[in-house]
Amino acid sequence: TAFAEDPVRILRVARFAARFANLGFTVAPETMQLMQKMVAAGEVEALVPERVWQEMVRALQEKNPEVFFLVLHECGALARLFPQLDILWGVPQPAKHHPEIDTGVHVMLALQQAVRMTNKPRVRFAVVCHDLGKGLTPQHEWPSHKGHEERGVKLIQEWCNKYRVPHEFTDLAIKVSRWHLHAHRAAELRADTIVKLLQGLDAFRKPETLDDYLIACAADAQGRTGK
Repeated sequence: TAFAEDPVRILRVARFAARFANLGFTVAPETMQLMQKMVAAGEVEALVPERVWQEMVRALQEKNPEVFFLVLHECGALARLFPQLDILWGVPQPAKHHPEIDTGVHVMLALQQAVRMTNKPRVRFAVVCHDLGKGLTPQHEWPSHKGHEERGVKLIQEWCNKYRVPHEFTDLAIKVSRWHLHAHRAAELRADTIVKLLQGLDAFRKPETLDDYLIACAADAQGRTGK
């Protein structure tokens, strides 16, 4: 009963699952059912925004942060807390570029790749957010997602405002959403476009932002089936 009275424990279970997944830890079916009941009863709506962010930023630093989001997705809490991310499951992408097809699956694969490349939580967060705009693509345009980069910016701002996410996280997430396709097409871009990109990233003043952007884009490129 004590568990059921404290919705923070849903986030904690998800975070511990992210920490110990590599040791074979999984959430027991009866615990998952209890979490689903708590979500259905509206418990997670009572969570304090700062507490949600605190648990999430800790989870981003675990060995398998994607498990945090997968557990929340399974129990229904992700749809209540981060609907912008939850909606990506079931949204198709072109198989030519994404053999895994499902956008939610792709984002989790990209996050796994980010863990291999960096221990910076802000870069991992940017990877989680990079394709949020695909959740707003009209179904008649599927599996194409033209313009999803800019559409994602508003969703990131909403998410970050709600949970009072620190500026350094929000800023990088917006930059990666807005310009991740530029990194994939860098060899085709005109020189003035590349200069504009570097200016937009504020790379001349903050070279580390360019490094973080490139790591996030590399994780995106490698976060797909067979890569």
